[in-house]
Amino acid sequence: MSLTAEQKQLQHRATYNAALEHCPARQLLETISSKWVTLVLLELAEGPRRHSELRRRVAGASQKMLTSTLRSLERDGLVLRHVTASVPVRTDYELSPLGRSLLGVVYGLKDWAEASMPAVELARLEHDHLAGEPAGMAEAAPGKIETKRNNFSHIRS
Repeated sequence: MSLTAEQKQLQHRATYNAALEHCPARQLLETISSKWVTLVLLELAEGPRRHSELRRRVAGASQKMLTSTLRSLERDGLVLRHVTASVPVRTDYELSPLGRSLLGVVYGLKDWAEASMPAVELARLEHDHLAGEPAGMAEAAPGKIETKRNNFSHIRS
């Protein structure tokens, strides 16, 4: 008797547990949770890119880090690499179907991070204030900060 697609997914879920130290799913989770992986996937979501173009567009990534990230993504089947014989050799990268299937999660994480930054900045300010540390790099939003969780209404930007 053959298994349905849903039964196969359930079987795989039972096989993998990312909470276990040596689980392959945990290793994959570690890979895809890298900031460089996220930024490269977001850039490749726009379409195929040459290595040099990715290096220009992914701010802060060294050539070594970008190469390592792309190799890891290619190994995991998330990115396809196309080499064109020319002088110099041209190498293009694009998302594979598996890589495209990850975009919903990546966009969701990106959207959450951007939408949550004001709350995160406030939490950092509150934490640093309670710990007696100097203010972090995050700037408070203009005006008076008031929250239901604290009495830091005296903090102003």
